[in-house]
Amino acid sequence: MPKPKVVFLTTGGTIAMKFDPVKGTVPAVSGEDLVAAVPGLDDVCEVDVREFANVPSPHMTPELMFRLSGMVRDAMKEPSVAGVVITHGTDTLEETAYFLDLTVSGDKPVCLTAAMRSAAEISSDGPKNILCAAKAAVADSTRGIGAVVVLNEQIHAARIVMKTHSANPDTFQSPWWGPLGYVDADRVVVRSKPTKRQHVCPEKIAARVDIIKLMTGSDSEYVDFAVSRGVDGLVIEGFGRGNIPPDVVPGLERAIKKGIPVILTTRTSAGRVLDIYGYPGGVIRTKEIGVIPAGELTAAKARLKLILLLSRNPGARADFKEIAAWFDD
Repeated sequence: MPKPKVVFLTTGGTIAMKFDPVKGTVPAVSGEDLVAAVPGLDDVCEVDVREFANVPSPHMTPELMFRLSGMVRDAMKEPSVAGVVITHGTDTLEETAYFLDLTVSGDKPVCLTAAMRSAAEISSDGPKNILCAAKAAVADSTRGIGAVVVLNEQIHAARIVMKTHSANPDTFQSPWWGPLGYVDADRVVVRSKPTKRQHVCPEKIAARVDIIKLMTGSDSEYVDFAVSRGVDGLVIEGFGRGNIPPDVVPGLERAIKKGIPVILTTRTSAGRVLDIYGYPGGVIRTKEIGVIPAGELTAAKARLKLILLLSRNPGARADFKEIAAWFDD
C-alpha cells in the first residue's frame, strides 16, 4: 500500500534546517535533506518539499501569508496529497495559522510547526515537531478541523493558540481551552474539534488595518494619526472586558463617522469583549457609537480577519453590520 503524500511548505526559520559539521546549521529544503534530518519521517509519508520562502518569522506580512495560502490551496487540489505541513518561525506562527484557517477551506489537514531550539542546540525540538506534524497531516482524526499548530506533541486550534513564552519549548498554548489533542507514538488523538469554522478569501490583500494598544491615560492622538495616514480599519486593544480610557472615545467616533470600522479586543489572554460596563469608555458606551467587539480574538488575529473582510470590496464603504456578524462567532 503506497504511503500518503504530504506537501511540506518551508517558509524559513530554524526548523527546516539541519546541522552540517562543516557548514554549521544550514537550510534543509530538499526532500532528501528533510528525511535525513527527521528520523522516521519517510515511514510516515511520501515527502514532497516545496520552498515558499526563506524569511525570518518577523518578516512575514499579510501579503506573504496570502501567497502562502495560495500554495496551500493549490496543493490541496492535488488528489494524491493527503495534507500539508508548513514549517515556520515561532514569532508570528499563530498569525499565519489563523490566516490560513480563514482562507483555506476543505477537510485536508493543514499543520503548522516550528522549533524553539535550532539543530545546533542541545535537545533540538525541530525534528520531533516535524515528525508529529507529518503524523497529524495524514491522520483521519485531524480532517475537517481547520489549520492547526503542532508543537511539543500537542495539536492546537489556530484561532486560539498563542506563543506564551519567549524561549521555552512549551511556549504554544491555548489559554483556558487547551489543545485539541496530541500526537502519541502509535496514533493521533483528537479529543475536541472547533464548533464553527469561517472562510473568507478575497482575490488579493487590499486593505490596511492598524492596531492601537491602549494604556492608562491614553487619548485620541494615535487614533487620529492612524486615520490621517489612510487606514481602512482599526483594531483597538483595550482592558479586561474591552473597556478603554474615556479620552480615546472621541477619536474612535471620528473614525467611525468616516466609515472606518473599529474592532475592540482585550489585552487579556482569554475571555470575551462584552458590554457590561456603562461608564465613559465602557463597552456599552463604545458600542453605541459603532465600535465592534472582537469576541475572544487577540488583536493580531482580529486585524487579519478585518484585513480579509475589507479586501473583498476595495474602496467600498464598509458594511458595519456584516463585519459585526463575522466577529460575533
